[in-house]
Amino acid sequence: MGWSTSVDNIVVALGHSDRVCRIELRGVTGCLQWDEVSPAMQVPFPALTDLYLHCLKYTTLPVLPDNFLGGSAPRLRYLIMDYIPFPGIPNLLLSATHLAHLSLHNIPPSGYISPRVMADCLSALTCLGFLSLSFSNEFLHSRSRQRPPMTPFILPCLTDFSFEGASVYLDDLVARIDTPQLRYLSITFFFNQMNFDTPHLVKFISTPRFQEPNRARVILDLDAYVDLYWTSDVYPSYPRLRAKISYEDWQADPQPSFIAQVYTTCLPPLSTVENLRLGRFEEDPDPDFYEWKDNVESDQWLELLGPFTAVKNLYLSEEFQPDIASALQEELVGGRTTEVLPSLQNIFLAKFEQSGSFQEAIAQFVAARQLSGHLIAVLPL
Repeated sequence: MGWSTSVDNIVVALGHSDRVCRIELRGVTGCLQWDEVSPAMQVPFPALTDLYLHCLKYTTLPVLPDNFLGGSAPRLRYLIMDYIPFPGIPNLLLSATHLAHLSLHNIPPSGYISPRVMADCLSALTCLGFLSLSFSNEFLHSRSRQRPPMTPFILPCLTDFSFEGASVYLDDLVARIDTPQLRYLSITFFFNQMNFDTPHLVKFISTPRFQEPNRARVILDLDAYVDLYWTSDVYPSYPRLRAKISYEDWQADPQPSFIAQVYTTCLPPLSTVENLRLGRFEEDPDPDFYEWKDNVESDQWLELLGPFTAVKNLYLSEEFQPDIASALQEELVGGRTTEVLPSLQNIFLAKFEQSGSFQEAIAQFVAARQLSGHLIAVLPL
């Protein structure tokens, strides 16, 4: 059901709560519409399996009452909420023991749920396979003072987990859960809420399934993120692990040195990566990129490249080629001919040109490597 249908018809349909198996309300625009619909949803829906509630961004809705859906959803399998304040959702989740998909997006401050409470209600969801938690960027979280349990509980079916919010919130949450079947992990932190003191997150990622990645991609545009890939994956074009820093609504540009700090917080060791892509390319799903500001010091790029000691193939998008060439020249000036990217064999360039300032700079680097016994080819992509 959508808002294109009249509100009156929606209320009438919800009146048959014993027969409703799917509710989808998109684009709730304000209290007036919601006040008409909400009372009809404060009764049990015993047949309900799918629920999707989406409020428009910057629209403030009243907090959902504790008796939403009658406080119980025994057959619920898919639950998606976007910009919906519902601090009482833990009680609902405790009854939804068959839930397979849970997405709580853009949780507003009025819908706050602590990591301990969130973990407690997740513990009942033994069928959960997909979990996505996202807090609105005005949400702030202070680290919990409560110690996590000695033994975390197990989410036996969880394969996909994504999180967006404060790093300390995620650190407190993953200290309480164990996900033996996890295949894909996506982490997004807000720039203004990034805290590198996340020991539980480091431990959570330090498992065999996230060790020894073969490929990596680093993007710096409106946001900044690192994707890691494994050759053994069924879908090799899809990253198994993504760590992202969101700069939305903040007067700051992504800095390579800041991303380098994320390596040690959110990523496994990168010393097994043999293929590194820097920037966006035409074949990427989202080819549009932010116009990069060429004001980054070379040592920041060297810090970003430093952990990739096994990289053999380096792929450079057009916008970052001057920066990388300048950084590699800086390495030569410092007498560190093979300190950065010591295993490099090939440099692939988007929009390859035979001449120009970049070609001159990269030629000096290639010549210096050759003198040290390391041959490098510069090739078009």
